[in-house]
Amino acid sequence: MKHVLCAFLLTTAAAASHAGGLEALEAFVKTARSGKAEFTQVVTAPARQGEAARAKTSTGTFEFSRPSRFRFEYRKPFPQTIVADGQTLWLYDADLNQVTARKQDQVLGSTPAALIAAAPDLGALRRDFNLEAAPDRDGLQWVAATPKNREGQLNQVRVGFRGDQLASLEILDSFGQRSVMTFDKLQLNTDLPPASFQFKPPQGADVVRQ
Repeated sequence: MKHVLCAFLLTTAAAASHAGGLEALEAFVKTARSGKAEFTQVVTAPARQGEAARAKTSTGTFEFSRPSRFRFEYRKPFPQTIVADGQTLWLYDADLNQVTARKQDQVLGSTPAALIAAAPDLGALRRDFNLEAAPDRDGLQWVAATPKNREGQLNQVRVGFRGDQLASLEILDSFGQRSVMTFDKLQLNTDLPPASFQFKPPQGADVVRQ
């Protein structure tokens, strides 16, 4: 009986602790109407037989204006731009001089960007994701988001908060690749120029519409 009681107390305490992640996500979606930050992204491919896992690090800036506009500007090691303007999701690879354009409403719902920048409220997120609190780790409170549409490449996303501040995004895809994005110098509800969420393909770039 003693062991059963201890297990119950531990489970209850853990549940109370974990609930903070969902509360932080709900508060962030409700109150963060716009924002900008710097980010570092580490992408780790699954280890091959006889080889160690390979990791690649990128850095850049992130801006968003809820509910449907955001911009990721990768600067190092290779320049790349991702812009959602409310209608179209643009991806520009400077090295290839290629632009890919997709209808935003067809591709954005079950993506990590929807979790942190696009969804207007928690109800909208729950239409595309199963959300549940995850254990605290690395001084952060976490939410696990699993896409309801299992046909895509996204397996699971974890969003980490330090208090009510967005701190980290962890993405696991169906190929076993893990991407960890950490945010720094986050500024919320700041005025952002409309041009941040506009994109015009550079002259001479190959434009692919999907």
